[in-house]
Amino acid sequence: MAENLVIVESPAKAKTIEKFLGKDFLVVSSFGHIRDLAKKDGIDIENKFAPQYIVPDDKKKVVSELKKHVKSTKKVWLASDEDREGEAIAWHLLQVLKLDPENTNRIVFHEITKDAILNAIKKPRKIDLNLVNAQQARRILDRIVGFELSPVLWRKVRPSLSAGRVQSVAVRLLVEREREILNFVAESSYKVTAVFSGKDINSKEISFKATLKNKIKTKQEALEFLKKCQNAEFTIEGVTKKPSKKTPSAPFTTSTLQQEASRKLGFSVSRTMTIAQKLYEAGIITYMRTDSVNLSQTAINGAKNVILNEYGEKYLNSKNFTTKSKGAQEAHEAIRPTYLENKDISGNDTEKKLYDLIWKRTIASQMSDAQLEKTSINIKLSNTEEIFQATGEVIKFDGFLKVYIESTDDDQEEKTDEILPAVKEGQLLKHKEITATQRFTHHPPRYTEASLVKKLEELGIGRPSTYAPTISTIQNRGYVIKDNREGVERNFDFISLKNEKINESIKTEITGAEKSKLFPKNIGMVVNDFLTDNFTDILDYNFTASVEKEFDDIAEGKEEWTSMLDKFYKSFHPVVEETIEKKEKTKGERLLGTDPETGKPVFVRLGKFGPIAQIGEARPEDENAEKPKFASLLSGQLLETITLEEALALFALPRNLGEYEGKDITVSVGRFGPYVKHNNLFASLKKGMDDPYTINKERAIELILEKIEKEKNRVVKTFKENSDLQILNGRWGPYIAYKKKNYPIPKKEKERAKELTLKECMEIINNKDKKTK
Repeated sequence: MAENLVIVESPAKAKTIEKFLGKDFLVVSSFGHIRDLAKKDGIDIENKFAPQYIVPDDKKKVVSELKKHVKSTKKVWLASDEDREGEAIAWHLLQVLKLDPENTNRIVFHEITKDAILNAIKKPRKIDLNLVNAQQARRILDRIVGFELSPVLWRKVRPSLSAGRVQSVAVRLLVEREREILNFVAESSYKVTAVFSGKDINSKEISFKATLKNKIKTKQEALEFLKKCQNAEFTIEGVTKKPSKKTPSAPFTTSTLQQEASRKLGFSVSRTMTIAQKLYEAGIITYMRTDSVNLSQTAINGAKNVILNEYGEKYLNSKNFTTKSKGAQEAHEAIRPTYLENKDISGNDTEKKLYDLIWKRTIASQMSDAQLEKTSINIKLSNTEEIFQATGEVIKFDGFLKVYIESTDDDQEEKTDEILPAVKEGQLLKHKEITATQRFTHHPPRYTEASLVKKLEELGIGRPSTYAPTISTIQNRGYVIKDNREGVERNFDFISLKNEKINESIKTEITGAEKSKLFPKNIGMVVNDFLTDNFTDILDYNFTASVEKEFDDIAEGKEEWTSMLDKFYKSFHPVVEETIEKKEKTKGERLLGTDPETGKPVFVRLGKFGPIAQIGEARPEDENAEKPKFASLLSGQLLETITLEEALALFALPRNLGEYEGKDITVSVGRFGPYVKHNNLFASLKKGMDDPYTINKERAIELILEKIEKEKNRVVKTFKENSDLQILNGRWGPYIAYKKKNYPIPKKEKERAKELTLKECMEIINNKDKKTK
């Protein structure tokens, strides 16, 4: 029997740690938190916000098992994560398991290696109540905000809505950006580019591009400038060469890892954290919730060895980075590989990709600056003051760029830097072609998950552990959607001067395409407006950041947590009461005008199942009054921008497209978008391909037949003995559907899915249920 019991949060972590400790140690998992605030009466506000914690039903068996282990061991070691959440888990374990504080040790580590675990065992400490209280303050304050604001939304906006302190501020950022975009008016100008030819200093024929330094405002000015170019001489006025350098980025924090994994790998923020958690628990990377960029001396030495062996001494520039973000104190090292000598790992494809990103960023941070040379050539015209400029960049020494180049969120124009020929001042050039292309200013970019994380961090809102759940929550609540939007066709002027002739033409381009961007939905915008109008402080960026600072002060023992909550509640609760009593209900309603056919008013507003258009008004007092007509808005249509014409077009649905096999085909729009219906079969229209107002009968039949075929192939096998159980085909292959739950078929059994017996299916179901419990 083991003398020591080590309790961690996850089974994967327990498995890894157990390898490093001897037979005297038993390592078990608490499966995260073992208790939480009671759903009803979880906080006694009158008694200094005393929390009422309960062990949820799904954790009672875990607690029972832990108590048995505690009874049979002499010493308990609490080894949950080293952040505030981990400290709170340790404290809850101490309380629920009734552990003797004198015989219970708290140990922390930021990497799961043998040395780190054994060193932690040598340096135990007691639970840090300041960290616990900071976590309690956050949990209780967020519970108060959620529990008091949500009922206000139920009464004043729509049932089943919810609000949250950080999530509502994140939605506000997205709504404000969307309105910036909606109010944006594009301005055009003309970008003038020339291709020059001549000879370099060695009399070799050359050709290179240059751009007019100033953009031209109007088409007429562009034409006049090109006419001047017809008769002008072009002379090199100056050639400048300047040394430049690029410095490597710091190793990853939680925020920068989420941003870079989004940009480079296309991972959502929550997916990045799930993969990183697995890598950490397997001992492959250090702790993944941190806002520190610091590296341990062990890591710096490890990177040094890799760089010297792989790239040579000139690539080495060992250094440590200092953390600039306010309140950075979660874990005390950046995210890095546990063993830097391991360039590759075993694992699935996503784990390998994320690890590769972390390894490269860590190694690059310890490498030399890249040395560059920037060249600029100015070309003057003989008959105007305007100047063409060609810029080029040459990498003289690649340094860290040999390993890693950081991505950006910026929507940049085409990069024009290139290697320029060797020319001299005073040299004459000829123009091959000069073009003036109409360009338009672009609206501010919509947020991606990555750029939203960056903005939240800049504002001091949230902490490493909150970014992923915040972004997932606002999408799950239906306030925000992550979506791709197709661009629209736009005409632009193109004027060229070639062979001394000026030609004008109109070209087309696709503009405004969006990929994986965050769009606020109608309900998100209405809720945001209501909250910003009535709860100014809660939605204020500075206020939200100052609350985070107070949590930091509690963690450092500078502020008493119940006093902080008391101060917050005394200013917050009266506003809640006043809003419930005095504020009118909002529907986000907007009057668009009058229906020309009926003369009735046309509104758009929030309905029970989403945004709707309405012709006419309800008059419950008049039993004979004609009822209003309703139509759902299409995806992407906003209450505040939809026009009267667009709203009236919605009432053209449902459209009857004719008959097929003796039954009508209709096209309409429902909760999940536009669809065609035939004989009680519903087939969704293809996004970006089909329009419910223009789709014809032939295309509708194609969609119907496609759906019928899909439905045929969906059912792999049914069982007469048990009608609740089916084997179905899904996105990832065959699976078992049983009593409204889905069960994956093990890989080795997938090929024979059609041959599985009812008994074998029930074994798979029972095994999965046991594993889940």
